[in-house]
Amino acid sequence: MRLQKFISTVGICSRRRAEGLIAAGFVSINGRIVREQGVQVSKTDLVKVRDKEITLPTDLPIYIILNKPVGVVSSCFHRGKKVVTDLVKVPERIFPIGRLDEDSCGLILLTNDGPLHHLLSHPSFDEEKEYWVNTKNPLSESDLQKLTNGVMVFDKKTRKAIVYRRSDSGFGIVLKEGRNRQIRRMVESLGNEVIFLQRRRVGHIQLGNLEEGKWRYLTDAERLTLPSEKKEMP
Repeated sequence: MRLQKFISTVGICSRRRAEGLIAAGFVSINGRIVREQGVQVSKTDLVKVRDKEITLPTDLPIYIILNKPVGVVSSCFHRGKKVVTDLVKVPERIFPIGRLDEDSCGLILLTNDGPLHHLLSHPSFDEEKEYWVNTKNPLSESDLQKLTNGVMVFDKKTRKAIVYRRSDSGFGIVLKEGRNRQIRRMVESLGNEVIFLQRRRVGHIQLGNLEEGKWRYLTDAERLTLPSEKKEMP
């Protein structure tokens, strides 16, 4: 782990402030003052900030992106079904953030960070989510406009969305809400049917070319876009 990340992970200060402490000569590794940025450290190294020893907590927060296949349940346990945690083999106990129904595929985040899980899963949190959708029958321009302006689902109109055409029967949609099976019900309100639904993005985190069924840890840049990562440590 890079030294500035090590210091911020422990909770001493933000990564940017850690870089300032390093440059000013307030940080040492194994008794030697270090001024270079990006030096790698491990759990066996003795790191001090202002002559105070710092150590990593035993259960570090981890953040994972998975490309969920169709047929896998977004849960930690579901009797008789494969769940997302079956696909991610890590020693930590992790749980999925939000829902992605069994018949859908694509990006889902997993973490052991309880506060972040609560924040991103709460209905009031306006995190953009982008999806690619294919329908059974072609979509008219009028259909796309209705999806953009909002349609009635369970006696309540959906919020305005960003909608763009991808093919005769395919479109992309960006939502800031996430009712149960919302996109499928929106399409059903048009007298059509979803035959493919893939989540491509959550906030600034993109699915990209991650293969179906595969996972990876979030990069440093991606972690910085998460709500908990934006809060400056004292």
